[in-house]
Amino acid sequence: MVRVRHAIASLLLVIALASIVIPIPPSNNGEHLLDAAEAQGTSLTIYSGRSENLVGPIIEQFEKDTGIEVDVRYGDTTSLALALVEEGPNTPADVFFSQDAGALGLLADADLLTPLPAYILDSVEPRFRDPNGAWVGITGRARVVAYNTDVLSEEDLPETLFGFTDPVWRGRIGFVPTNASFLAHLTAIRVVEGDDAARAFVEGLLANQALEYERNPAAVAAVAAGEVDAALVNHYYLFRLLAENPDAPVANYYFPGDDIGNLINVASIGILRASDAKPLAQQFIAYLLSRTAQQYFAEETFEYPLLIGIPADSRLKPLDEIETPEINLSDLHDLQGTLDLLDSLLTQ
Repeated sequence: MVRVRHAIASLLLVIALASIVIPIPPSNNGEHLLDAAEAQGTSLTIYSGRSENLVGPIIEQFEKDTGIEVDVRYGDTTSLALALVEEGPNTPADVFFSQDAGALGLLADADLLTPLPAYILDSVEPRFRDPNGAWVGITGRARVVAYNTDVLSEEDLPETLFGFTDPVWRGRIGFVPTNASFLAHLTAIRVVEGDDAARAFVEGLLANQALEYERNPAAVAAVAAGEVDAALVNHYYLFRLLAENPDAPVANYYFPGDDIGNLINVASIGILRASDAKPLAQQFIAYLLSRTAQQYFAEETFEYPLLIGIPADSRLKPLDEIETPEINLSDLHDLQGTLDLLDSLLTQ
């Protein structure tokens, strides 16, 4: 686990150094698009924890459709969130587009976000937006178990995430311990089940000699190759694998009931309280929740579109059939506590 220790040390260092349509309210039916003059401005500054190759095309289309100039600062979600905290009211950012809700929860706790209008918030399910209206989800990423269908059936898999700490899974399970999605998932376990349960979960994986991977695609490929029987990943990596190898013997498993294993985190967005371009920022968020943008994410990234009424890829389990744990996704902001927990276990 040396690579894991090094990666966690790097993340800790980052934290230490940091000390094409628009909805008409409230229908979100995509019939009207504000131009720059109507939106009361001409430029918008976005901090994006989502990668340029993923969201760049949508941002470019937004510029073409509205005439609004956009300046984007891309980076790691955690680093950008900490930068925003440090910049405070002096930040040049109008919008923060985060890979997960926890980073926006951090900004909300610091009173750096302004409430979003109801017509934006009401376009997604309550479980995928901040209860206080500080941020809204754009797309969903479900945590799943990718498993080898030549070796296992759904009946062979445990009914709870903690089932993978059973010795029967010794040497058969893979995970990506330094990935942001795993860290957010472990944070969710801490929030819902407590620190002791989260510690016991990681200890169980380590005792079972769970195989470590640096990236989720490698973990899913290992399942397909028979290197491990199952891996803890996000749902869309399977479909990226199948796009290259349609015959790969891999499927996704969702836990029954509202098990903590069924966490759905969200790529989410909020407007900085310090922004002097709030109408433009609202315009951009509503644009991301338009049918065109939501279909782009569904088709190009295999993520779950969160605009109510927009279906996901037909191969995905529908969102309304996934029972998720009772959790405010804003509460997933304590990455430091999760890193401390992992570090204490991996350096023993």
